[in-house]
Amino acid sequence: MNAPTHPLQIRDYRLIWLARFISTGATSAMVVVIGAQVYQLARTDYGMGPKEAAFLLGMLGLVQFIPFMLLTPVAGLLADRMDRRHLGAIATAIDLLIALALAAANTWDFVSLPLLFSLAACYGAARVFIGPAISAITPNVVPAELLPKAIAISSIAWQSAAVVGPATGGFLLASDPSLPYWYASALLALAVTTLLAIRHRAPPAAAADKPLKLMAEGAQFVWKERFLLGCVTLDLFAVLLGGATAMLPAFAYDVLHVGDEGLGLLRAAPAAGAMLIAAWLSFRPIANNVGVKMLWSVAVFGFATFVFGLSTSFPLSLSMLALLGAADAISVFIRNSLVQLNTPNDKRGRVSSISGLAISASNELGEMQSGLAAAILGPVGAVALGGVGAILVTAIWAVIFPELKRAKTFAPHYRKEGPSP
Repeated sequence: MNAPTHPLQIRDYRLIWLARFISTGATSAMVVVIGAQVYQLARTDYGMGPKEAAFLLGMLGLVQFIPFMLLTPVAGLLADRMDRRHLGAIATAIDLLIALALAAANTWDFVSLPLLFSLAACYGAARVFIGPAISAITPNVVPAELLPKAIAISSIAWQSAAVVGPATGGFLLASDPSLPYWYASALLALAVTTLLAIRHRAPPAAAADKPLKLMAEGAQFVWKERFLLGCVTLDLFAVLLGGATAMLPAFAYDVLHVGDEGLGLLRAAPAAGAMLIAAWLSFRPIANNVGVKMLWSVAVFGFATFVFGLSTSFPLSLSMLALLGAADAISVFIRNSLVQLNTPNDKRGRVSSISGLAISASNELGEMQSGLAAAILGPVGAVALGGVGAILVTAIWAVIFPELKRAKTFAPHYRKEGPSP
């Protein structure tokens, strides 16, 4: 049988792609609706002003991050010690139960802020296991020479679903608040089935050692490899400061005045920009001067965030969100390729979980930071200042991690040997 020349020629990769698309479409719809309901309940039922309601959006990010942070070492270990298909399916099934609970709560009208915050925390706990499982199984299914293209095509799945999901969630929310959750429930049930259909059964990658020792080994590997450390922390701190998505309900309802449908479009715009870039990268993957391009993409992300924060025009706001999404897609593509190809197979689950923790920290803690800043400066000031912060972080990282600027290709850097196949 001829060796595959494209990732989509591989059956198991197609199933991974489909599962990622379906589950992301479901959870991205849920996330935008949960945020909208928190903001609306705070404004209507609790009589809060825009600043106080925006602060609650920040706290929503925090309650998702805390379980993610606490469970990350366990998730990475399990991804290296058990069947990664089953781990991903179990975590997706938990998301399904959360969606069903929210659907029932909205159908029978017992939605409250405590319920939304509690289920958001459960969602954070489930999500921590999905990323390491899927990310770690992909390099086992796809040959190393096709992995950058596979990552770009996977990004299309994620980003296109992140366009459809929020937009669908916003439009369904305008009709009936229970509909987005029933929609998500159906998709998540299909995602569980798809993950279980994957045939690949890789043996446990990690050695049969003490769990705490294995967890520490993954963290030590990232800490000692300055190149990986720079890749992971650049995204962490830049998005931590430049996160605008948490404030989108405040912008939709009180700055741009575009309502539920407008919120869905605002939430989908970053993913639309990212999807276009991901489609381009699937045909023309970045191969040269990867480190410099990653740094520039993060700087553009900060600039677009700054302009979005100051915009009072809905078309300009949409275009800036699309631009920051496109810039973030380039950064994510380069970082994911570098992390996967610079990590041995026996540590991929743990390193992927650490990378996932950095992404979650940048997103959820970024939401908390935006909420705190919004309580003082208002949503506009918080987002604009965060964009400036992301640009400054990029400049600082270019100085303290010169390894990033020197990275010309995706080949293993500062290691005597490449990763295991």
